[in-house]
Amino acid sequence: MQEIKRLIQLLEIEKKEDEKYYREKVLQTPLGERKKKGFSWHPIKISAQEIGTGEQLHLTVERLSHLGEEHIFQTGKMISIFEEQNQVSHEENHLTGVVKSIKGDEMTIAFSVEELPEWVEDAAALGLDEVFDAVSYREMSFALDQLLKTDNSRLLELRDTLLGSRKPQTRKLRKSEFFISNERLNSSQNEALENIFHAQDVAIIHGPPGTGKTTTLVQAVKQMLRREKQILVSAPSNTATDLLSEKLAQEGLKVVRMGNPARVSEGLSHLSLDEQISDHKDYKLLKRFRRDAEISRQNARKYKRNFGQEQREERKRLYNEARALLKEADKVEEYIIEQILTTADVITSTLVGASSRYLRGKRFSTVCIDEAGQALEPASWIPILKADRVVFAGDHQQLPPTVKSFEASKQGLSETLFDKTIKRQSVDVMLKEQYRMHENIMGFSNQKFYKNELIANEKVKDWTLNPISEHIELSTAIEFIDTAGCGFDEVLNEETLSKMNPEEGNILLKHLLQSLAYLKQEGQNILNDNFHVGIISPYRAQVGYLQSQLDTIADFGEFSPYLEVNSVDGFQGQEKDVIYLSLVRSNDSNEIGFLKDYRRMNVAMTRAKKKLVIIGDSATISADNFYKDFLEYIDEINAYRSAWEFM
Repeated sequence: MQEIKRLIQLLEIEKKEDEKYYREKVLQTPLGERKKKGFSWHPIKISAQEIGTGEQLHLTVERLSHLGEEHIFQTGKMISIFEEQNQVSHEENHLTGVVKSIKGDEMTIAFSVEELPEWVEDAAALGLDEVFDAVSYREMSFALDQLLKTDNSRLLELRDTLLGSRKPQTRKLRKSEFFISNERLNSSQNEALENIFHAQDVAIIHGPPGTGKTTTLVQAVKQMLRREKQILVSAPSNTATDLLSEKLAQEGLKVVRMGNPARVSEGLSHLSLDEQISDHKDYKLLKRFRRDAEISRQNARKYKRNFGQEQREERKRLYNEARALLKEADKVEEYIIEQILTTADVITSTLVGASSRYLRGKRFSTVCIDEAGQALEPASWIPILKADRVVFAGDHQQLPPTVKSFEASKQGLSETLFDKTIKRQSVDVMLKEQYRMHENIMGFSNQKFYKNELIANEKVKDWTLNPISEHIELSTAIEFIDTAGCGFDEVLNEETLSKMNPEEGNILLKHLLQSLAYLKQEGQNILNDNFHVGIISPYRAQVGYLQSQLDTIADFGEFSPYLEVNSVDGFQGQEKDVIYLSLVRSNDSNEIGFLKDYRRMNVAMTRAKKKLVIIGDSATISADNFYKDFLEYIDEINAYRSAWEFM
C-alpha cells in the first residue's frame, strides 16, 4: 500500500501549497492589490435578494470599481462577504456562500441562511473574497485513509485491480445473458459497451474529442440498469455532472442530482435533491412542523430570564415544544430523502459530492466516473469506495487536473487513476469516429495523440463556414497566420505576470472582423443564435487584452452575441463553430512556456467545428519538434498565411 501512502503525502503537500497560495493571495495581500489582481471585489452593492432553490438566500451583488476587469471568481466557488474593516483578518462579520452565477460585473451568491445578518445591511462598505476550500481536502484524505484500512473484500479486490497488482476479471454470464448492439451507436461505441457488459472490475471508455463519449456512457448506464437497480455517476466538475444529469434524464431515467443547489445549473434544478424534496407529497407536513417550531421559538424568546417562575416554566415548555417539532420534521425529511434516493435510477454527483451524508453506507454495483482524465486520483477514490466495479470515461490526451504544487505534480499527483489504469490494464476501448469537426481540424491531433485511428463522420468531414465562398476565411477549415518577421514581440503584463502580445492580438481581431463581415455580406444565415466563435489563448493577460479590445471596438458591437473569450482551460469540454487561438510567444530565445504543454494544445485545436485560425510566430515555435511537425502539417494542407497580408 506504499502507493496510497505516497498519495496521502502528495495530497498534504498540495494542500499546504494551496493554503499558502490563498494566504498570500487573500489574507496577506492589501485590499487595493487584491482588487487590482481580480482576487477581490470591493466595494460592492446588493442589488437584489430572493429565496431560491433549497430555501437558500440568493443575493445579487454588483462591483462598483475595476469594472470589466478580469477576476478569479467562478460559478460554484465559495466566497466570503466582508465588512471593509475586517477584510484581512476575517475573524468576524463575514458571510460565506457559493457563487451561483456571474455575468460581467454582477454576481449571484447562494447563502444557507434565511435572512441577512444585521451587519451586512448596516455596513458602510462591503466586499467579497474567495474562501479556501478545506472540505475537498478533508474528504479526499478521508477516502485514502479508508482505502488503507478497509477490510471489505470486494473493495480490496477492486483496489488491487486499479493499482495493478491483480488482473481484471470478466463477468460470468447467465445462460440467458448476451450482448445486444445498440443501433444508435457506431461500431467503436458498441465495442465500448460490450467491454463494459463483460467487465467485472473495471472498464474504460477512451473518448477523444467529438467521439460521443458522454453519449456512449449514457447508453452504457441504460444498459447496466437492465440488471442493476441503481448506478452512481460522478464527474470532477459541476458542469460535467450537470451535463450527464441532463443527458440521463432525457433518456427517461429517474435522476437525482446531489450537491449544493447553488452549484446546480438553473435549468436542472428540478433534478436536484433539494427541489425533489420540495416537490414531494409529504413536504407540506415537513414545512408545517418547521413553521410551528419557529412560532414556538419566537414565543419563547418573548420571555426574559428575570421573569417569574411561571414565565420561566412557560419559556422552557415552548423551547421543548420547538425541539420536539424539529425532531418530527427531521424524521419526515429523512423519510422523504430515503424514498427519493431509493427510487432513483441514477444518482449523480461531483467526485467530492459523493461523500454526501445522504450516501453514507450506500453501495452501488457500478460507479461511473466521467471526465476521469481531469480527476485528481484522491478525489476519484471517493465514489469508488462505494463501488463493486468502476467504469471510467475520459481522454488522457486532454488537460490533466490542476495541481498548484510543482513538487506534488512532479512527484505524480497530476497523474490520474484513469491514466494509471490505462497503462496497467488492457481494459480500454477508444472511440474512433468523431462527429465534431472538419477532418483537417482533426488531422494534426489525430497524428500526434490518437495513432491516426480517428475518422471524421461523413456529415462533418468536409464542413466549413461556406464551402462555395470566394473568401478563404469562409471556405477553408484551417488557417495558420504567421507573425514571423513582423516584430510582434511578446511582453510581460506587470500586474498579472502573464505574457501578452497586443500586436498579434490586433491581427487576430482584424481577421475575425473581416470574416464576420464576409459572413454577414454573403447572407448564408449562419449568424444566428446557434453560431458561436471562441477566442482563446494559453495566457491570461492575452485573454484580458482581447476581451478589452472587443469591448471597446465599436465594429464588434453587432457581433458580440456570437463571441466568447477565455483561456484554453476555460474551453475544455466545449465546442464552437469557429476557434481563434493566439499563441502569444515571440522571442529571440525560442522560449515557448505554456505551449510546451502539448495536451493543452490538443484541447485548443479540437474545440473548433468548421474553422480553426491559429496565430503565432513560426520562428519562435518551430524550435520545438511538436510545433515543427505542426507547421509541416500546415504546409501539407496548404493552410499557411502571413500576417503581412493583414497589415
